[in-house]
Amino acid sequence: MDSGSGAAMAAPFPEPTPISTNPSGHAKERLGDRIFRSLSQGAGVLIVAIIAAIGIFLLWRAIPALARNEANFFLYGGTWNTSDTSAMTFGILDLLQVTVFVSVFALLLAMPIALGIAIYLTQYAPRRVVGPLAYVVDLLAAVPSIIYGVWGLYVLAPVLRPVALWLNENLGWFFLFGSGNASVAGGGTIFTAGIVLAVMILPIITAVTREVFVQTPRGQIEAALALGATRWEVVRTTVLPFGMSGYISGAMLGLGRALGETIALLIILRGTQEAFGWSLFDAGYTFASLIASAASEFNDQYKAGAYIAAGLVLFILTFVVNSLARAAVSGKDRSAS
Repeated sequence: MDSGSGAAMAAPFPEPTPISTNPSGHAKERLGDRIFRSLSQGAGVLIVAIIAAIGIFLLWRAIPALARNEANFFLYGGTWNTSDTSAMTFGILDLLQVTVFVSVFALLLAMPIALGIAIYLTQYAPRRVVGPLAYVVDLLAAVPSIIYGVWGLYVLAPVLRPVALWLNENLGWFFLFGSGNASVAGGGTIFTAGIVLAVMILPIITAVTREVFVQTPRGQIEAALALGATRWEVVRTTVLPFGMSGYISGAMLGLGRALGETIALLIILRGTQEAFGWSLFDAGYTFASLIASAASEFNDQYKAGAYIAAGLVLFILTFVVNSLARAAVSGKDRSAS
């Protein structure tokens, strides 16, 4: 009896059967599910393959021209000379500076305006105003780039001329408003081009920010109002923290659009071979505008290769910007959680 009792007491309790958290784990996968999963995976792999193929193609076409380049491709900012294909001189220093400068300038102008529009549409505007106003803002994205370029050159530039002259005369001691390599009164400067570019990227930032702000949990907003918070305090304590990652994502999408804008900047921004001086009243070429302006030289593989090399740098630049944006948004989401 004792040994039997001891054996019974020493016997371990049976382990409980684990409960599956996947309700379809033991079910037979349907044919439609398998097809949909395969198509989804194929679409993802196809996108990655296309991006890799573009990068490989640009590198392959750029190597012959880079081999004949007698200047430092990354540090040379002088005259772009590809007339003699046996001894070419070209570099991207000024192109990179002008592209980044005009894009960041446009982004700094567009971000506060887009944030204000998104806050107004989601928190302050009457319902009868939200739809038409949001529709008008979205329509800005449908305007062709060439229309923006013509409008900026013939309509906006004359209006901005007094403002540019005043900034240059009164704040010229600061490098951003100092005299550049172009005429301040002419209008074909980064100052005018950046404002036009800000209008072009405004709908992208506004649309993304508005869609994120609308998703703010209604319970948090009502709780803040119940505690006596004003409408602005609700925006500051609930809406902005919740939607900041979406706001950053929209801004980075707008920056990607600005980096690759071509026709509008080709029309507005005056081309020059003079050195870039980090002034808003400088002129010059961006990556995209230079490539577009030299389309007539693409009949020669070495001349075209020089511009393809510049396009490869632009491709990498936009890829890095988008990657950094994704990392920033992911990091903010993890810290918020």
